[in-house]
Amino acid sequence: MSAAEGPLVVGVDSSTQSTKVLVVDAATGQVVASGQAPHTVSSGDGRESDPRQWWDALCEALHQCGEAAHEAAAVSIAGQQHGLVTLDAQGAPVRPALLWNDVRSAPQARRLVEELGGSKAWAERTGSVPGASFTVTKWAWLAEHEPEAARSTAAVRLPHDYLTQHLTGEGTTDRGDASGTGWWASTTEAYDEEILALVGLDPALLPRVVRPGEVAGTVRDSHDLPFSKGTLVAAGTGDNAAAALGLGLRPGTPVLSLGTSGTVYAVSRHRTADPSGTVAGFADARGDWLPLACTLNCTLAVDRVAALLGLDREAVEPGTSVTLLPYLDGERTPNLPNASGLLHGLRHDTTAGQLLQAAYDGAVHALLGALDLVLDQDADRTTPLLLIGGGARGTAWQQTVRRLSGRPVQIPEARELVALGAAAQAAGLLTGEDPAAVARRWRTADGPVLEAVDRDEATLNRISGVLSDAAPLLERGTRTP
Repeated sequence: MSAAEGPLVVGVDSSTQSTKVLVVDAATGQVVASGQAPHTVSSGDGRESDPRQWWDALCEALHQCGEAAHEAAAVSIAGQQHGLVTLDAQGAPVRPALLWNDVRSAPQARRLVEELGGSKAWAERTGSVPGASFTVTKWAWLAEHEPEAARSTAAVRLPHDYLTQHLTGEGTTDRGDASGTGWWASTTEAYDEEILALVGLDPALLPRVVRPGEVAGTVRDSHDLPFSKGTLVAAGTGDNAAAALGLGLRPGTPVLSLGTSGTVYAVSRHRTADPSGTVAGFADARGDWLPLACTLNCTLAVDRVAALLGLDREAVEPGTSVTLLPYLDGERTPNLPNASGLLHGLRHDTTAGQLLQAAYDGAVHALLGALDLVLDQDADRTTPLLLIGGGARGTAWQQTVRRLSGRPVQIPEARELVALGAAAQAAGLLTGEDPAAVARRWRTADGPVLEAVDRDEATLNRISGVLSDAAPLLERGTRTP
């Protein structure tokens, strides 16, 4: 292990498919050790994971880090947002966790929006209009379809809360992740008891919301993790809020993240309330806001299309007039939870590479359409778009975003920004700094900038036209049998 200039901290990214751990020098941002272990996710109608897999993966990834993890002075866990974790009185999972991309609660989402007075009322109250991704709709689904599981639940947690509780023994969360539940009111920054009553959830089952900069607890000694007893544990947060910390984001800088889901977001000083539901008015992990738009289908959907075509993911070809809406898991933006993929414009001379390019175009289209809604009105539209996530290293993704956005695109050289953001939050506990300032000191956002090119309005308009014309067909798919 390289000699560290400052104390060591651990940042954890517990994502949909794996847990990644970084041990970081708090003084320099140097990664001195890392580890990773996979999870499994169910297929079929639902998307579920056993939370105990997350804990096992965290243990494995930490052990891969060796002695460096044991020397760490603080740790923070970032996790996939929205997931519903139900625990019994002994702290064991009642059932597998319902993940963010489980869309079975779409009927409950529609009903809840109506019962509270419509989309505008939800947006004004919580900052967001709940769709099938939101935790509140998943609890409503559970209470309706598995009432015995709901009755057996003694604690409700989000994925990052579950892991933090294993470390500290205390039930805690943070404002960033809490804002994605649908039962945390952005107007009051507290749990909304009327919404909880609407879905029959006792507020006593929920974790305490830890303030930014506050210590959530310390590592207890009743487990086999390679931490010293008493190691500080930060509040942690959701994955997008952690990535914002990891980039050291200032207000007005847009981010497009290409992962299992696609997201576009920016830090704002202003609370967002979009009654259309396109933009979720999330809180960030610092005390500001993180307006965000999210799609369910991004890199995995495009990779699936590539696999069906027998192509490498980079084997795109230009010149297509085909439109492919890759809504393989339903979609959140636009709100079509039970839709499927749609292909339009196929001709005899269409090539496989052109079909693949159409999948990239379709995946990026919705995210860029939400970009102006995410940014404040006074934001500088010439600021480079930060491209992050697993897809950001791919040339096809880079060029598609560049061509369809018409903006300069910057690719940060730092990897694992969610884990780095968690590490910056842990470092802030030790130094008293703003975690975003820690990340800026680490220069995590530095990277090459691709110059702007003319925006491909023809492709954007074609995709928008097909989406509009196909709306009745896609909407029909949202109806339950």
